[in-house]
Amino acid sequence: MKLKKFDSINVVPMIDIMLVLLVIVLTTATFIAKGVIPLRLPKAESATSLQKSKTIDISISQNGEVYIDKKKSSISEIRDILKDRDKNSSIFISCDKGAKYNSFVEVLDSLKQTGFNKINIVTSK
Repeated sequence: MKLKKFDSINVVPMIDIMLVLLVIVLTTATFIAKGVIPLRLPKAESATSLQKSKTIDISISQNGEVYIDKKKSSISEIRDILKDRDKNSSIFISCDKGAKYNSFVEVLDSLKQTGFNKINIVTSK
C-alpha cells in the first residue's frame, strides 16, 4: 500500500466557516455600537432641541420595558431608584409611539409621587 502525498490543502470548508463567523460578528457589532434603546419617537411640530445638563433619561420601549439612564428597571422600581436624586434635575421621557399609554402614565405618576416637576417628553420633529 502506497501513501499518497498531499500537494494542496482544501480551504473551501475553512472559508465557509470564516464567512459565517464574519456575518455573526458584523451583525452583533451593529447592535453593540449603537448603545441606545431603539425607539420610534412620535412627531410634534412644536419640538425643540434638547439642552442636557443635569438630566435623567427615562425610556419606555414598545413592549413596556422601562430604562433609567440606559439601565433596565421596572415601573415599580422608579421611586426607589430616583428617591436620592436631585429633585431639580430635568427628566426626559422617551416613549416609543407603539408603547401602551398605561406604561407612560404609570411612569409619570411615579415621577410625580417622587417629587420631580421638571418633566420633558422627547419627540422627533
